[in-house]
Amino acid sequence: MKEDTIPRIFLGKVKKYGDRVALRDKEFGVWQEISWNEYCRHVRHFCLGLMELGLSRGDHVSIFGENEPEWLYADLAVQSAGGVAVGVYPTNPAKEACYVIGHSDSIFVVCDNQEQVDKVLEVKKELPLLRKIVVTDMKGLRHYTDPMIMPFGSVEDMGRKVEENDPEKYYRTMDKLKPEDVAIMVYTSGTTGPPKGAMLSHDNVVQFLKAQSRVLPQYDTDEIVSYLPLCHVAERMMSVFFPLNSGATVNFAESVETVTMDMREILPTFYLAVPRIWEKLMAGIIIKMKDATWLKRKMYNICFPIGERMADARLSGGHIPFSLKLMYGLGHVGLFRHLKKELGLLRARVAVSGAAPIAPEVLKFFHSLGVPVMEGWGMTEETGIGACNVPGDIKLGTVGKPIPGVELKIAEDGEILLKCKHVFVGYWKDPEATAKTVQDGWLYTGDVGELDEEGRLKITDRKKEIIITSGGKNIAPSEIENRLKCSPYINEAIVIGDGRKFLSALIQIEYDNVAKWAQERSIAYTTFKSLARNQQVNEMIKQEVHEANKDFAQVETIKNFRLLDKELDHDDDELTATLKLRRKTVYKKFGDIIEEMYGSKKG
Repeated sequence: MKEDTIPRIFLGKVKKYGDRVALRDKEFGVWQEISWNEYCRHVRHFCLGLMELGLSRGDHVSIFGENEPEWLYADLAVQSAGGVAVGVYPTNPAKEACYVIGHSDSIFVVCDNQEQVDKVLEVKKELPLLRKIVVTDMKGLRHYTDPMIMPFGSVEDMGRKVEENDPEKYYRTMDKLKPEDVAIMVYTSGTTGPPKGAMLSHDNVVQFLKAQSRVLPQYDTDEIVSYLPLCHVAERMMSVFFPLNSGATVNFAESVETVTMDMREILPTFYLAVPRIWEKLMAGIIIKMKDATWLKRKMYNICFPIGERMADARLSGGHIPFSLKLMYGLGHVGLFRHLKKELGLLRARVAVSGAAPIAPEVLKFFHSLGVPVMEGWGMTEETGIGACNVPGDIKLGTVGKPIPGVELKIAEDGEILLKCKHVFVGYWKDPEATAKTVQDGWLYTGDVGELDEEGRLKITDRKKEIIITSGGKNIAPSEIENRLKCSPYINEAIVIGDGRKFLSALIQIEYDNVAKWAQERSIAYTTFKSLARNQQVNEMIKQEVHEANKDFAQVETIKNFRLLDKELDHDDDELTATLKLRRKTVYKKFGDIIEEMYGSKKG
């Protein structure tokens, strides 16, 4: 069988691994194991059940819920039937969920629980094409009378009966799939406008896997933790595409709140996190060390500089003296091993940061601990990773070299253009946007960057977010923002300065860490607002900004700042579902504060 579609790759692994563990799901504190054969049985039955309900080739099905095995069953079942699986962020309010389900013309939506069902029911009248709401967990829904609602298990039961009467129907259906058929639709984050549905074909995924596996190999012994939203292409890559290609085991954390604890049990060998998670992990260690016993602080202060020296030596690729190896070995036994175990990264063979730029200082911190985090870069429209640092060839401050088959060039205005076999089919219902994004085979990424003499790519910023000061200086805000967020006391930073004489910033404090800092100094506060408005807190953040400014040229330094007295929130339209900043919304909402900053300090 030629493995030229996602379901055919899946069947190849089922045939190879059979009763080996494919998935683990934690329920009530106990890990439940699901074999490849069981995985396939769920996919077959759900696929046939959906077809009995009326799913035809080319139809769209939305999946709306947290990470769980049923998400994957639904995803592969829809694809097997020749349909298109569409992910919806579980954090989306009813209005945003309605947009994706409605815009994608989904005829079914698979929900994980009552919360998501309620959202769909709230907007049901605006979804004329919707036929069924399939629910994996019926808890709290027993008394709902809407005929649209149907248990996930009941759909599987329908499919099982179909299979009993016609054992080959699933395989005949799957044989009709073509590599060029659209397999999934991933909606972009929508930082500058309504989300767009990026269509990815089976061939896009197959070609991407062929290229990626040559630089970031994954093995059937690898353990993965699934916790980032599955509707994002990065987690789809980690939890679906990679394991189908390698035979690795996917572990579903019990909940978002228990991820850290679950990580210590799983000890993943292949791990992906977004920059905010790496920043939080780093801040957590720094704060813990400040509060540790005298002996532990002493050990950290002795060992960490040794770790930094070892990181520098490894990154430079030069000779590592025996004395440094010996000292680092002692540091590993005395400190680093314990910290890595606490983070759940003791066995991390591959650790990747992606989906947004990250400060090199954060990566250097983890390299010093012995966790060689590699930064990669890609986008939904090219199916995943376009460039990546790889084990043994890492250069901080860059996202590495293009993966095999990817051609990059920099346009005159600095925009990164990309060409490869896994560039997407186009945007659903938006040929105009597709034509602007792909021209003469080149994908216009919207990112600004440069290639160094070794062919490594450095991302400067998003093209639309470059700041041009009144003096004509072009400044990339993300680099400054990421440096500010290296502080354990700063959660979010928004640099402002377009058309202005100097740069300023809106800063959101890291509530837990700042609250702890305040308590240690007997500073009274009651809420986030009262803490952010405290003068001593402002003075402390001022010092953190001063430290960050040391790393930049004078024109790039923050001359003024204000602390936000609320946490930025997805529900308030200030952040996307992936926690990316909606700058226009923030500028508008906090316009008075911004003007006051510039009115109170002359540039």
